[in-house]
Amino acid sequence: MAMQEYDKLKELLANNKKWPMPYMFKFIVPNVEGRVQQVVELLPKHGNVTYNHTKNLKYVSVTCRVSMKSADAIIEITSKVAKIDGVMSL
Repeated sequence: MAMQEYDKLKELLANNKKWPMPYMFKFIVPNVEGRVQQVVELLPKHGNVTYNHTKNLKYVSVTCRVSMKSADAIIEITSKVAKIDGVMSL
């Protein structure tokens, strides 16, 4: 995700005046070399994480529903996960 995309996300999140707020992280992760675990380790520990595999098991959808304290906290997690090779952020 390019920096301007984070700026757009931050702007959208800034419109929310009530923090903390519920947020849903969603990533599509290649099902190879422990990448799913890498993503999960970066997600908030108090979140509810669910998984959904594609039919051919090549990818795993990782969803985390969690209460977040700020837009910056959301962007920090999203940017760290985006650095993992092959991960797509939704």
